[in-house]
Amino acid sequence: MTSTAALPSGSSLRVTLFTAPKPFVGPIDVIQRNALGSWRELGEAVEVLVIGDEPGTAKAAQAVGVRHVPEVRRSAEGTPLLSSIFEAADREASFPILAYLNADIVLLDDFLPALDQVAGRMAKFLIVGQRWNLDVPEPIRFAPGWRQVIRGRLKAEGRLHPPTGSDYFVFPKGEFSHLPDFALGRSGWDNWMVFDARRRGLPVVDVTGVVRVVHQNHDYAHLPGSRPHHGQVESRRNVALAGGREAMFRLRDADWKLVRRGPVRKSWSERGFLRMLEADTIARIGPGKGAQITRMMFHPVHTLGYFVSRGLRSLRRLDRPEAGRTRPTEEGES
Repeated sequence: MTSTAALPSGSSLRVTLFTAPKPFVGPIDVIQRNALGSWRELGEAVEVLVIGDEPGTAKAAQAVGVRHVPEVRRSAEGTPLLSSIFEAADREASFPILAYLNADIVLLDDFLPALDQVAGRMAKFLIVGQRWNLDVPEPIRFAPGWRQVIRGRLKAEGRLHPPTGSDYFVFPKGEFSHLPDFALGRSGWDNWMVFDARRRGLPVVDVTGVVRVVHQNHDYAHLPGSRPHHGQVESRRNVALAGGREAMFRLRDADWKLVRRGPVRKSWSERGFLRMLEADTIARIGPGKGAQITRMMFHPVHTLGYFVSRGLRSLRRLDRPEAGRTRPTEEGES
């Protein structure tokens, strides 16, 4: 893993970081304060917006020294909506580059240089990447050398998360000012971000190779039933809003990557040749029947299994006795 050590000399990059945190209670309070503190440590090149009115948010934002934007719309279940969060960030941001981050993410000093490399070469883009999982149960003391301490722990204990989704999204202001009403913290919307950027022709740049973004491990006490977001009602709704399973793009579907010398196109072998053809086709035609047919063509085994299971269900329904029908009584029975 390589990383850039510092923001290039003379860079004029300015970034607005924004997030919508969970309530500042219990262990997540420490985790989120660690995250916000690490963002402020990036200096005057960034501003930080904390969006939402969860318990403890205003007090935490004031303590860390970041801006608080309390107004946010919610779903029928009371979950903050990504559309409202992104609209607020686009409206309130002072800087031309926006970066949404989950509120449990610690940033090190390789983050801004990576953004600078991409923004210096591309007018439009979506930057994404994998996270590194690490247990950080205690408050981080932002004293000299704290980043070296985190890097040492990452080397010893950290685990790179699979490339299924991204915990951060960076893009020029105005590119994602209007999102569907996705529920925050549920499945599907992060996959849609990659799909939508590809559909609109924005280069999607995976910066995993040069950036270590630290995700602080936590439980799921904030979710219904304390269960992961997969399978939640609002997760299924998110997938439907995104346009269905065909729109569930992953980091593998990013068409660019960042290396030391700058952004370069991914090779077909990195993306997987068949998946590359499938994703490129779906991105070109958009969601709907065409995308569904494309997916069926590229996954014949799954398609066959689907139709076989449908046929079996139909046969079972035909074979099932009608409600209320009784077996005829044989002669002599009573």
